[in-house]
Amino acid sequence: MEFEYTRHGTTCLTAALNVSTGKIDHYIMEQTRTEEDFVKYISSICQSKGQKCKITFLLDQLNTHKSAGLVKWVAQQIGYTSSLGNKGKEGILKSQESRMAFLESTNHRIRFVYTPKHCSWLNPIENWFSKLQKQRLRNTSFNSVK
Repeated sequence: MEFEYTRHGTTCLTAALNVSTGKIDHYIMEQTRTEEDFVKYISSICQSKGQKCKITFLLDQLNTHKSAGLVKWVAQQIGYTSSLGNKGKEGILKSQESRMAFLESTNHRIRFVYTPKHCSWLNPIENWFSKLQKQRLRNTSFNSVK
């Protein structure tokens, strides 16, 4: 069956599960999954919640979830005025670890919590993606991305 398979394109699904309601609040489907795409997505969620609302995101440790662009955006949103440093050299932007520590700060209105590596089963949205795959997408074929 593998030799008959024709790819009609791919899409990246990014979704936010509201753990208090169990429903998908926000999602986007795009052809890419870049740092800029993710920052735009997080920005749209935060805008829908309002400027005063405290928001906590639970994420896996994908590179785009700890990007320099995300740190800069969060710093701007929370009014952080100190130097962020330079990517790969010094300060908060130096490494993924330093960026992750900044994003995880409990003092920020917009906070990120990261599941340990290789523990996707701890993330509710990953469980939802798994259910989608098993119950709706497995053994199906689509003629286009749409």
